[in-house]
Amino acid sequence: MRNDDERIDDVKTQFIEKITDNMNAFGVSTSIGRVLGIIYMNREPMTLDELSEETGMSKTRMSQVVREMIDLNIAERVFKKGVRKDLFRVEEDYYQTFILLFTSTWKKAIQRSSSFEQRMMKQMNQLQATSGLTEEDELALNELLKEMKEWMDYYDWIHRVTEFFESGEIFKHVPKKERGNEA
Repeated sequence: MRNDDERIDDVKTQFIEKITDNMNAFGVSTSIGRVLGIIYMNREPMTLDELSEETGMSKTRMSQVVREMIDLNIAERVFKKGVRKDLFRVEEDYYQTFILLFTSTWKKAIQRSSSFEQRMMKQMNQLQATSGLTEEDELALNELLKEMKEWMDYYDWIHRVTEFFESGEIFKHVPKKERGNEA
């Protein structure tokens, strides 16, 4: 019969795998999801060496995964007095992890869109300044300008949704369940 420590480790492993699956469902690689789960279930920051040992990944690959997690805003490097190696921690609040993950992705999309908008507006303004446009060309250009306005409104909405989540305003409308509440 297995001892209690092994059974507890089994339950932790199942949690790690469920976190991995959930992160994958949100479009995050299984490697990132697993490392997030491992650090989360460890309940304290971990070094690259510890993570490499725990996952079986090389230290180089682990470094890449952790860098991706930092880029996604779901992990951060922390300092601990007396520890010379880099330590990495993850957010321990599931709700905040969700917000960090999605708003990070949304912000990148907003930034890419902004660059696209600037390029397109410049091109369309140059076309508008052209004196040789036919009536048909002017109609087509006006349709494109209308489309760009809708595009910009859409990305403004994404920006506002991002702020809605990051500010915590979302919880006024869709509250978290308090621990211990069964309702």
